[in-house]
Amino acid sequence: MQQYSSLPEQNSQVDATIQQLRAELWLERSLNQLQRRLNDCLLVVLTDVAQTNSPEAEIWQTVAKEISMALNNSGVAIALCQPQDTVGKVYYISCPPSVDSQAPVVELMLKNGKTLPLKLQTEIKVKDLHDLETQKPPQAWRLNDESGEVIGWLLMAVSKLTTAQMQLIPQLMTKAAKHCVQTLVQFQHIQSLQQRSQHFVDSNQELKRTNQLKNQFLANTSHEIRTPLSSIIGFTHLLLAQGYDPTRERQREYLNIIQSSGKHLLALINDILDLSKIEANQLEVQWEKVDVPELCRNVLTLIKEKASNKGLKLSLEIDPEVTTLVADPLRLKQMLLNLLFNALKFTNKGSVGLQVTRQDSLVHFTVWDTGSGISKENQTLLFQPYFQIPNSSPSQNEGTGLGLAVTQKLAEIHHGYVEVESEVDSGSRFTIILPLKPMGAVLPIEIEEDEQATSSQPLAITPSTSNEILLVENDLPNGELMQIHLSKLGYQVTWVKNEAQMWDVLKDKQPDVILMDIRLQDSCGLDLVQQLREKPEYQQIPIIAQTAMSMKGDREICLTAGFNEYISKPLDLSLLADLVGKYSLGDRGQVIGDR
Repeated sequence: MQQYSSLPEQNSQVDATIQQLRAELWLERSLNQLQRRLNDCLLVVLTDVAQTNSPEAEIWQTVAKEISMALNNSGVAIALCQPQDTVGKVYYISCPPSVDSQAPVVELMLKNGKTLPLKLQTEIKVKDLHDLETQKPPQAWRLNDESGEVIGWLLMAVSKLTTAQMQLIPQLMTKAAKHCVQTLVQFQHIQSLQQRSQHFVDSNQELKRTNQLKNQFLANTSHEIRTPLSSIIGFTHLLLAQGYDPTRERQREYLNIIQSSGKHLLALINDILDLSKIEANQLEVQWEKVDVPELCRNVLTLIKEKASNKGLKLSLEIDPEVTTLVADPLRLKQMLLNLLFNALKFTNKGSVGLQVTRQDSLVHFTVWDTGSGISKENQTLLFQPYFQIPNSSPSQNEGTGLGLAVTQKLAEIHHGYVEVESEVDSGSRFTIILPLKPMGAVLPIEIEEDEQATSSQPLAITPSTSNEILLVENDLPNGELMQIHLSKLGYQVTWVKNEAQMWDVLKDKQPDVILMDIRLQDSCGLDLVQQLREKPEYQQIPIIAQTAMSMKGDREICLTAGFNEYISKPLDLSLLADLVGKYSLGDRGQVIGDR
């Protein structure tokens, strides 16, 4: 009989072992189910980019629901908070609705024996959360992010589970909290990758569109360059051809065509350079008090012939209240001409006009036409570089697609903007809106007073009464052009092509004016002028920079180096003569005045 006395105790141990195994299986099954559901949430994120629900909310709600089910539908809540908050707020609850209210309630038991009922949006002190975390058994578990900061708390009401299961609840809740945070981190990484991928796709599409526009721009630019070049080369060939002796009138006609084609090429280059300067914030603005009626009349005079050739009527209306405004007259004229040439381009019959009105402290320059109009779709692309509106007229390839982009940016530099109104087959209205005086604009007299104290102020030189000019230029066509033009005006021009020749000439004579290119073959004009200024015998000689350097700040660089004046290429021969004459007032004064 004694051998059977331990059976009840052995059966009890077996039962306890079985209960323990069941509890561990319950724990494993619950955590696996939770992980599967969280994986499903991530799968939705990957497959449904346009989902309406918040993925984070779905993850939180899934954790609350799955843990509640594992705890026999016991109340489970999630309270979220910022790391530095002293109060959290309940955002997610999963439990059967209470008897008195349809809103789910989770009841927690504090250390002092008080019941803490939690509903959605209920605030809970972080101090109470710490109490719930440290009591036995615990009812709160922290949710820490990757950096270890607390982002929330997982809360559990007292559950009716087996003793073995109750013992495993801390493991369940701790691992559940870990799974939850890991899933959130994975979601954030997926979201970041999706955003990068979308950004790459968007960037790739934008790059393709830009390349397409640039290819179109290069094709249009090639057409624009080849057309005037064909005229220049062709008519030059005629003038040089042996055996062909055109009349004087025909020669003048050919030369006018060559000059016009050259100016067209220059305008094309200027459009490209202007846009580059603006985008690089290197465009210089010369503020002046502009006579608006006079400028507008001059602008219409420039397009009068083209309008007449197309049989179009020109109209100009100026509000009597608009007399002057502060602007860069050259850039204002450029903006108006861009709009007027576009209006002429897209108008085959009817009228093109310029209307100027004043509204408070703003001046409205409206260019209107009775042309083909612009669709709403194309209006959204108008001010993008290289874009050209489809046009069935013979001049459809005319221009580079930069005019409107440059106009808009010039208006912005003047603290203004451009508006457009248009309907297909009903004409268009482009309005440049500028302030009467832009903020920060300084009138020339103020600039002059301000620059007197700067190092870039031209050196004070007493005009000479002689006529000796030293030309330092290594480009043969430009050198010959200046030598011929200045010689015709009565100057004695000595032309040298490099630094060594310049110093040789200066040993024998002291010129009245030196014209110097900046980029010489064997040296830099900026270094040369500094060397000249270091020698007492050359310090008072006026030196004029004539250069292709035409970006913002180039003039100041030249003046600071020691030049007295600056003129950019292609050379305006009249301006060149005026600058030379400014420092040479001898016998050529009468000649210059008569030219």
